[in-house]
Amino acid sequence: MKIAVAITGASGSIYAAQLLEHLRRLRTERTLEVALVFSENAPTVWQWELGMPLPEDFPAYGVKDYFAPFASGSSQYSALVVIPCSMGTVGRIVSGVSDDLITRAADVMLKEKRKLILVPRETPLHEGHLRNLLRLAKMGAVILPAMPSFYTKPDNITALVDTVVLRVLDHLGLPATYQRWGSEPPSRSV
Repeated sequence: MKIAVAITGASGSIYAAQLLEHLRRLRTERTLEVALVFSENAPTVWQWELGMPLPEDFPAYGVKDYFAPFASGSSQYSALVVIPCSMGTVGRIVSGVSDDLITRAADVMLKEKRKLILVPRETPLHEGHLRNLLRLAKMGAVILPAMPSFYTKPDNITALVDTVVLRVLDHLGLPATYQRWGSEPPSRSV
């Protein structure tokens, strides 16, 4: 399976970092290729929010590198996850504006009927944001907002972030072990 991960300059770099952590583990257990692309502002936000260097253990492509394999449907990438996904990126994707590798790769996923997972991290949303997300959902994208769940009673930030990231893995068809709704909750006092 080949997956591209696009990281935009929206706040929420921790979601991307945690997804990459899971993909590292899964990469050792199965045949899994992962490629990265960062928007122009993503490295700045990553550094500001996480205070750590960009990952170097996955192939990374420049935001203007249209020779990246996932810029074409013939490369057979299975999915693109845009995490976090800025509303500017949403607007360009829904309008078909392929002005960088992220929006081109999203366009490829939509036209090839492959998995496009968008993890928007914005609040509040105005009517234009909502209309754009609805249009993308109708076009076949999975809209998976960075809205953590609390029924698992997460006791740290990583556990909270995982309530979103593990759902991304579910939608990629990759194994994700976590407490699902209806299963026995952990015994923790609130």
